[in-house]
Amino acid sequence: MPVIPICTRLAAGVAGLALLAALLAGCGSSSTGSGAGAGGRLPVVATTSQVADFTRVLGGDRVRVSQLLKPNVDPHDYEPTPADIEAIGDAKVLVENGVGLESWLDDAIGAAGFDGIRVDASRGVTIRAGNGDTEEKAGDPHIWHNPLNAKIMVADIERGLAQADPANAGYFQANRIAYDGRLDALDGDIRRQIATIPPTDRKLVTNHDAFGYYIDRYGLTFVGSIIPSFDTAAELSGSNIRNIVDKIRRTGTKAVFSESSLPPRTARTIASEAGVRVEAGEDSLYGDTLGPAGSDGATYLQMEEHNTRKIVAALR
Repeated sequence: MPVIPICTRLAAGVAGLALLAALLAGCGSSSTGSGAGAGGRLPVVATTSQVADFTRVLGGDRVRVSQLLKPNVDPHDYEPTPADIEAIGDAKVLVENGVGLESWLDDAIGAAGFDGIRVDASRGVTIRAGNGDTEEKAGDPHIWHNPLNAKIMVADIERGLAQADPANAGYFQANRIAYDGRLDALDGDIRRQIATIPPTDRKLVTNHDAFGYYIDRYGLTFVGSIIPSFDTAAELSGSNIRNIVDKIRRTGTKAVFSESSLPPRTARTIASEAGVRVEAGEDSLYGDTLGPAGSDGATYLQMEEHNTRKIVAALR
């Protein structure tokens, strides 16, 4: 089946969504009612790899999670497929990151005819401000990079699951309490590891502006990014490269960090010109997405542990 892109930037988008919705309606997709679906498990759609991981932890064997964004797929510029629309239409709960990260989601929900419980996992999180650009008007969407924000996110998800499936509310709550303990332990471990870096060396240069919440939480200094934007699709200019090389040299920053889901060439070029270490390629930082199964970033906890090890090893 051909992929039908859904993107608000396309003039034909609205007509295409309407046609797709009609086709899916004819196939019998529906999200009427609440409670468990076929097989006794609650059907849930989660947009990003992070909120999907949280939902699986909380829901255990009581939920069936359909994850829209696969590992190493950029959420900023995603275009849902017909299979995504069908999954949304069948779901009782839809979990999103929020803060404008899924700019494509409202159109997808409209096309699917979704009428279940929609969970915005950013509700209650203190959002870092953007710089006023279109992709940043809602603020910094990378909220998961602070484990204390992750605790708020999982609480939002727990409430949504419990509303859809009250019979299992106690189960979801018990899983959330246990996971909160692991998030607290993660936060403490990151703080201890960062403390081993000399204060003058706690300077971070990243591929794009994805780590602001991590930087704020753990007392790092943000020197700059290769792409000075929350959005990896933002344009990169020669002046951007010259500016960041100059900042690295002036501040004595020790390393440049790219991301596992992004091409490493520019980061390597900048590090070479500045004469510093580079972390790039598949084993670099996990920024916008978790890694595939079996990788060091396969789960949220593994992702943050991996990122911290990489940062500490490069800066200490």
